[in-house]
Amino acid sequence: MTTNTEIMTKPAAHTWWWYALLLLATIGILSVYHEVLDVYEVSILMFTAISMGFVGNHWPGFRGHAIAVAMLSLIALQLYGTNLEAAETNGLLKYMLASQSAIMWMSVFFIAATFTYFGGLIFRSDYTEKVGSVFTWIATTFGMTGLMVRWRETHMMGADIGYIPVSNLYEVFILFAVVTALLYLFYERRYQVRSLGGFVLLVISAAVIFQLWYAFERNAHEIQPLVPALQSYWMKIHVPANFIGYGAFAMAAMIGIAYLLVSWRSEKNPDSGLVKAMPPLTMMDDLMYKSIALGFAFFTVATILGALWAAEAWGGYWSWDPKETWALIVWLNYAAWLHMRMTKGWNGKPMAWWAIVGLFVTLFAFLGVNMFLSGLHSYGSL
Repeated sequence: MTTNTEIMTKPAAHTWWWYALLLLATIGILSVYHEVLDVYEVSILMFTAISMGFVGNHWPGFRGHAIAVAMLSLIALQLYGTNLEAAETNGLLKYMLASQSAIMWMSVFFIAATFTYFGGLIFRSDYTEKVGSVFTWIATTFGMTGLMVRWRETHMMGADIGYIPVSNLYEVFILFAVVTALLYLFYERRYQVRSLGGFVLLVISAAVIFQLWYAFERNAHEIQPLVPALQSYWMKIHVPANFIGYGAFAMAAMIGIAYLLVSWRSEKNPDSGLVKAMPPLTMMDDLMYKSIALGFAFFTVATILGALWAAEAWGGYWSWDPKETWALIVWLNYAAWLHMRMTKGWNGKPMAWWAIVGLFVTLFAFLGVNMFLSGLHSYGSL
């Protein structure tokens, strides 16, 4: 008998149009921007198209998301033309599609999704949880659109300013929120369970609140030229890979919190509403494991890419800079987690606690180093 999980992971039967669309988009980008793309950027573009093809083939929701982001971004670029000031005079840009407007909508919908998911869990309402999913998709679409439009806005400010918007804490917090939400939405569909949504959206909403504070308090949303060390094609691949890892680790930690809460409640009252509304402990344990395994794979790739970038920028693959040292600590932490899970069979509460502690280790590597330590990565300070 075919299970729901198996159904969720089967590729769609007729997705030729998706590959054709990606091929046309890739050809179009190469045709329009071939004069400014070097061999590395062309390689990144090709790899991105292939990756999107694979993901979209197995995940219909991603296809709709990608098409919506592309359409909204193209509309914004058309409305901008070559006039950056259009964001102040065109209503659609000013209130919806300019990067700051889109990011504000992202923030609103992520926070709304958090409350909606928890509302569905508390009142045992499948419909309310579905609304939470819709809000999360909308927030993710606005967030990715905001990043794409901001990319264009950086180039409109000057040929020597344009860059992919993953260069500072403000931009990467947006990337973190979008990536974490996409990872959650994938597993939500695969496991056909929405009751974990509120827990995962909590960490996303925390990132959103920090990003809003950072924008209003420090004017971090203002576009600034890149420092020399960041003017590299390595940034285009190192940072996204890093944040897929961070997003997966954060999701695992929030699932760990849910696991411990349900485990505690089931010991007190196995028939309580929370226990019945949440997924089985075995499913949450499996999802924690898969999230950390995915995050570890991408974080490993990001660390290798970071070493290659360091060799190009500073002349050495490793210099025991505080950021590098804490990245190694994060890597060793999750390597040990996976080792104990795969070779010793550890699971349940100890691994849930470990995943939660791992989030704080990761958070310090991501943010704490920038706040309290100095080094070669000081350009990422608060």
